[in-house]
Amino acid sequence: MTLILGIDPGSRKTGFGLIDLKGTKATYVTSGVVRVPDGSLPERLKVIFDAITQIIQQYAPQVVAVEQIFMAKNASSALKLGQARGAAITAAVAQDLTVYEYEARKVKQSVVGNGGADKIQVQHMVKTLLRLSGTPQEDAADALAVALCHANTQESLISLAGSRGFRRGRVV
Repeated sequence: MTLILGIDPGSRKTGFGLIDLKGTKATYVTSGVVRVPDGSLPERLKVIFDAITQIIQQYAPQVVAVEQIFMAKNASSALKLGQARGAAITAAVAQDLTVYEYEARKVKQSVVGNGGADKIQVQHMVKTLLRLSGTPQEDAADALAVALCHANTQESLISLAGSRGFRRGRVV
């Protein structure tokens, strides 16, 4: 059993999602969105840090997977997003957790099968893969997708480690 916390960082909304991985089966635990109130950037970063810390203390995940930043519309937005990521990552590292980072395209490719998928497709596939009764909020779905991406990546690495080698581009 491995409890994975996925995080989709944002300076206004930070999504989180927890899945429990038993073998190759991922089960939904919880998800949500940390809504950051107006205020100075340092105050907003503290809200993210405190919220992620509280989630980690409440659910005790073994690992954390965070979406890497992508090029935002402008430099100011990219800097704020990077700082929000930093607050979330610092909260995880302060709790002695290992943090894995995944590009948005890799997350979408892993969950939807298309690195250019839109948010609605991600929501649909997260709902389907985790057998959810309802559609999760956008940011929560993105965070669950990051957790699923980590689960898929780890499963692939474990499979490769158990193989005897490669022959003509195939694992044997």
